[in-house]
Amino acid sequence: MKTIINTQAVYTAGNPKNIPVVFIHGFLFDHTMWKNQVNALSENYYCVSYDIRGFGESYVGDGQYTLEAYASDLFSIITELNLIRPVLCGLSLGGYIALRTLERDQSRFRGAVLCNTKSEADSGKDKLLRYSKIDEINLKGLEKFTGEFIKSCFSEKTLGEKENFVSSLIENGCKNNPRGVKGGLFAILSRTDTTDFLPQIKIPALVIAGEKDKKTPAAEMKKMAEKIPDSKFTIIKNAGHISPLENSEEVNAALIAFLKGIK
Repeated sequence: MKTIINTQAVYTAGNPKNIPVVFIHGFLFDHTMWKNQVNALSENYYCVSYDIRGFGESYVGDGQYTLEAYASDLFSIITELNLIRPVLCGLSLGGYIALRTLERDQSRFRGAVLCNTKSEADSGKDKLLRYSKIDEINLKGLEKFTGEFIKSCFSEKTLGEKENFVSSLIENGCKNNPRGVKGGLFAILSRTDTTDFLPQIKIPALVIAGEKDKKTPAAEMKKMAEKIPDSKFTIIKNAGHISPLENSEEVNAALIAFLKGIK
């Protein structure tokens, strides 16, 4: 079911009486990147996914977003839906949002799943690269940027064997408003470093890495997991940066095993 909460397009599936799981998508994608996980979990869990502001069918506005505003958006969804201690599941940008949300008030959550993400803020080099991409969108439009970015998210295996699938994701990404995409880049630039917070996480946590991920390498994600007390860590085979789409079966199995241990 679709509803609008604080200008965000929010989608729910399953029984509201079950444990809620909130899915937060990655940059340039939308809530549909979690469709395989929602289909697998909605029978036993209350699945909530949404389009981050600036993406999909959510509010675009002036494109002046911050990571802090993204976290506030998430809290508003949780409050409006009256979600009692949901499990957060965020990928890449969604992971940044999840970490900052937990840092603000982890007592409102019962678990966290961090997929293909990191706790560090951008380095100077990373910031300069994002600035250049904003200029590129201004000068050359969204299509070139979207094609290059989405292709960089996937493993060589996926690019070689699922060309039509990747093309469909690029086509969908190009439907985003350029102002919203640039706003997403600004929000990523604005995020704070949450590394020092990792040892303070007291709720169950699962860290998921893609075996072939070049953006957030598995070795780096393992180091992040080691900083979170009693966290679980798993590597998804033949997956790049978008593991829930590249190898949904392994991701689903990891999620189900993790959630079974949460009350």
